[in-house]
Amino acid sequence: MHVHVHCADGEAKFWMGPQISLARNYGLSDSQIAELTDVIEEHRDEIENAWERHYAWN
Repeated sequence: MHVHVHCADGEAKFWMGPQISLARNYGLSDSQIAELTDVIEEHRDEIENAWERHYAWN
């Protein structure tokens, strides 16, 4: 499972498990990546539940 993050400065892809880890980074700073990692961790359950709902229905 993974999540893509897009913002004005660039974009990144993170693997969700077993630990959140950066897969790709296009233009984001180290501090932005650290902040995004924290946000993804904080909302991990919501992200995983949404992903599972989306793909269970397809």
